[in-house]
Amino acid sequence: MATQKKLATSVAAAALLFGLAACGEGDAEGAEGEAATGQAAEEQSQGGGSSDAPSQQQMPEPDLGDVPDVVAEVNDADISGEEYSSAYETQFSQMAMQSQMSGEEVDEEALQEQTLNNLIGYELLTQEAEANGYEASEEDVDAELESVAESNGMESVDEFLSMAEEQDVSEDELRADVKQQVLINQVVDSLDVEEPSEEEIKQTYEDFADQQSSQGQGQDGEETETPDLEELRPQIEEQLTTQKENEAVQAHIEQLREDAEVEVHV
Repeated sequence: MATQKKLATSVAAAALLFGLAACGEGDAEGAEGEAATGQAAEEQSQGGGSSDAPSQQQMPEPDLGDVPDVVAEVNDADISGEEYSSAYETQFSQMAMQSQMSGEEVDEEALQEQTLNNLIGYELLTQEAEANGYEASEEDVDAELESVAESNGMESVDEFLSMAEEQDVSEDELRADVKQQVLINQVVDSLDVEEPSEEEIKQTYEDFADQQSSQGQGQDGEETETPDLEELRPQIEEQLTTQKENEAVQAHIEQLREDAEVEVHV
C-alpha cells in the first residue's frame, strides 16, 4: 500500500536527532576539539578574544529563498519544502558556529545538496523498513530516547524532551521521529558491516600518536603523553566501527536510490 508518511509531522525533530548523533559519534580527539572551540567562543564573548569578536557574535542567516512546496518525490512519498527548510536551518546553524571559529564561510550550495540527499536517504531507508515489515514498540521508542539522551550527556529523557520543545517539536512529534529511527536502525543492523581489522586499529592509533607528537607541549609546558594502544583500543574500535557502518549505510542508500523513482525539484 502506498505511503504518504514523511519524516513524521516535523523534520525539525529528525534534524534534531541528526545533530545529536553528530555530537555523539565523535572520538575522544573530536570531543577535545569541540571543548576547545567552546572555550574559545566563551572567552571571546567575555571580551578576552580578538578585536573582531563582535562580528563573530553576529550569526549569518541561511538562504532559503525560492524553496518549492515539494523539494523531492521519493517513489510515492513527497519531501516538502517545509521539511527541507527545517532540516537545513538546523544543519546551517551548526555549520555557522563552526565557521565562526575557522573563519571560513559556509558553503551553502554544498550544504543544501547534502541536506536534501540526507532527507532522501532517510525516506528510502524508512520505506525499506516498512516494506520489510519492521516494527517499533513503545518500549523500543522509550529505549531509544533513553539511549540518545544518555549518549549526549543528558540526565534524563525529560531533559531531551524539554530541548525538543524549545525547538518547537512536541513530544508526539519527537516520539514519531524516534520510532522512525528505530525502524531505520533495524535496516542498518541488517547490513553486512566488517569489523575493524587489527591493522586498521594500529594504523589509526599511530596516526593519532603522530598528531599528538606534532602538537608538542601542552598548555602547562609539559610534553603531551599519548596513552598506549590498549587504553585507547575501545574508542578506536568504536570510531572505526561507526565509520564502516556509515560507509555501508551510504552504499546501501545509493543502491536503493538507483532502484527508486526519485525526482528532485530544487
